[in-house]
Amino acid sequence: MTEAPAGAAPAAGADLTGLTRDELAAELVAVGVPSAEARMRAGQLWHWLYFHGLTDFAGMSTIAKPLRQQLAERLHIGRPRILRRQLSADGTRKWLLAFADGNLAETVYIPEEDRGTLCVSSQVGCTLTCKFCHTGTQKLVRNLIAAEILGQFLVARDELGEWPTPTGERRLISNIVMMGMGEPLYNFEAVAKALRIVMDERGIALSRRRITLSTSGVVPMIERCGSELGVQLAISLHAVRDEVRDELVPLNRKYPIAELLAACRRYPRASNARRITFEYVMLQGVNDSEADARELVRLIRGIPAKVNLIPFNPWPGAPYRCSGPTAIERFAAIVNRAGYSSPVRTPRGRDIMAACGQLKSDSERQRRRQTAPAPA
Repeated sequence: MTEAPAGAAPAAGADLTGLTRDELAAELVAVGVPSAEARMRAGQLWHWLYFHGLTDFAGMSTIAKPLRQQLAERLHIGRPRILRRQLSADGTRKWLLAFADGNLAETVYIPEEDRGTLCVSSQVGCTLTCKFCHTGTQKLVRNLIAAEILGQFLVARDELGEWPTPTGERRLISNIVMMGMGEPLYNFEAVAKALRIVMDERGIALSRRRITLSTSGVVPMIERCGSELGVQLAISLHAVRDEVRDELVPLNRKYPIAELLAACRRYPRASNARRITFEYVMLQGVNDSEADARELVRLIRGIPAKVNLIPFNPWPGAPYRCSGPTAIERFAAIVNRAGYSSPVRTPRGRDIMAACGQLKSDSERQRRRQTAPAPA
């Protein structure tokens, strides 16, 4: 597949995407809107940006035409640029997105009968080096800013034709999972800012119950995530003994299992109606024994929880193999008998490397190619 040059086209003036209402008002004042009407105008812009999804001021009919022209000359409404689109045989879509500085991240849309889920990235590359995750083989390049995190959602809605925001009918993107590239809790401020815009009732209005943030276990940030955002929490657990988890999820050496589970027990709003999800990738001969299943049940006892069992999704050169069907069934049966739901996640988008743990934008390779000297 041919790739276009990375990077969004440069645009004049400040980008309004990802700004709070107060920040929008400040930008309007900076371009000459009287301060007395800036807040009202910011509310109008918010509606056009996040209910209708407009990127062109010309279509904002509730704003006077001279002001629309003034805004178009001094400001812009940005989007990440789609560098590559891929469509799986099962309907999963993956977009490789280029940001203004040429860095790349991947976003995945997974359609299902009862929902449509968008998997969003929070970093270019990843802070962590989880051994079973393809993203973890790419070094961290940088955190994404709120506009870039939010921009992934906006691009997906553009692509799916889901503007204006659905009010009564079923949404194509009904759920967001912060499970793409990166560790969201190591970029919390930007993630929180983007998600607050998504949840705002006067725009996109996606319920916090429809948003799941997945962390590998940044213990000091877990309680803050719950108290400030109140979104669903998912924990990338993947092992029940520290010596195994130290290898699979090196962050465990800093925040071991006991500390992680204590933070889960303190998570605000956790209840039987809002259970914490423990993600557990099934690795043959590593973490898939019946003894592992019994220990998992013991560890999470008392936590309102469910366990997602994830068949390992390999990539070229991956160091592990997926557990066999029989081992997965036995593991799930033990967890189920203990009273915890333990669905086995159906891999989606494997043929386009869009399944769980397979995302990797390779921004470093892209940047090297851009900066390499031209052949003589």
